[in-house]
Amino acid sequence: MGRGKCTAILVSLGFTLLVCSASVVAAETHVVGDSKGWGFSMSYDNWSRGKTFAAGDTLVFNYKGGVHNVVAVSKSEYRSCKVSSASDMAATSCCTTKFELKKGVNYFICGVPGHCAAGMKIRVVAN
Repeated sequence: MGRGKCTAILVSLGFTLLVCSASVVAAETHVVGDSKGWGFSMSYDNWSRGKTFAAGDTLVFNYKGGVHNVVAVSKSEYRSCKVSSASDMAATSCCTTKFELKKGVNYFICGVPGHCAAGMKIRVVAN
């Protein structure tokens, strides 16, 4: 291999590492509902509208323990507002819960009966 080809390979490798490390550093934290938090105070579809989410970003849900919770759910659970596994709800029973977004559509609801149907649900698409 000639010196020129080695240099080109090293530059390409360096660029690839730079791009990969930039995507890791660029992960953002989004507080759902901003200062209002997770509750009946707003439309979460409106809150997420216009925001950009990426795989690896963190969603933070702040809420009143014993009153609300948050559960990552499937599309069908999101649509029906019914959580299939009670153990998922028990894991998020207090105050602040964080979820790392996966690439694609991510669904979250409040698992307290009636809360999801009253609007405590959010769908976030991560690029």
